[in-house]
Amino acid sequence: MKHLFKLLMASALLFSLAEAKEFVIDNTHSNIGFSIKHMMISNVKGNFNTYSADIDYDAEKKVFNKLAAKIEAASIDTGITKRDDHLRSADFFDVEKFKTIDFVMTSMKDGKIHGKITIHGVTKDIVLESKVHGVIKDFQGHQRVGFTLEGKLNRKDFGLTWNKILEGGGLTVDDTVNLSIEVEAIEL
Repeated sequence: MKHLFKLLMASALLFSLAEAKEFVIDNTHSNIGFSIKHMMISNVKGNFNTYSADIDYDAEKKVFNKLAAKIEAASIDTGITKRDDHLRSADFFDVEKFKTIDFVMTSMKDGKIHGKITIHGVTKDIVLESKVHGVIKDFQGHQRVGFTLEGKLNRKDFGLTWNKILEGGGLTVDDTVNLSIEVEAIEL
């Protein structure tokens, strides 16, 4: 009886491990995006073009067991070269000194991913709303998962404090950065 119990427990463990799958980002179908208020009247949107992630997703339980991402800070792209160069400078990301933006999930609860994000050498807690859009097999038989992550952070918390006061009052760049991340990932 004792051996049967051990066999059942080992089978259950193997079955639960079989449901969790490791994925990598399909960069051609993903976007690491953000927006921030400019001069208090409009939103400037941008992306990071170079990034990677380690993802462990359990489709049956619909949870992430692991989510860790690395973004190349110099890959920032708002569509305006002069602005992007300023964002790469010591006034903002200081990409020569702080080459990556890193995220590591610490837990997931009620559709929220809790984690640590490191920007400009400073690590802070962040909570991201997650929505999984589905898991499918592609034309080559590979399993894919699609999901969205959204959240906010205060850039000043990371030492990104550059700003100018407008003539009529107010600031050129808002403190709140809105994150909007769309991911399609392929099973390893």
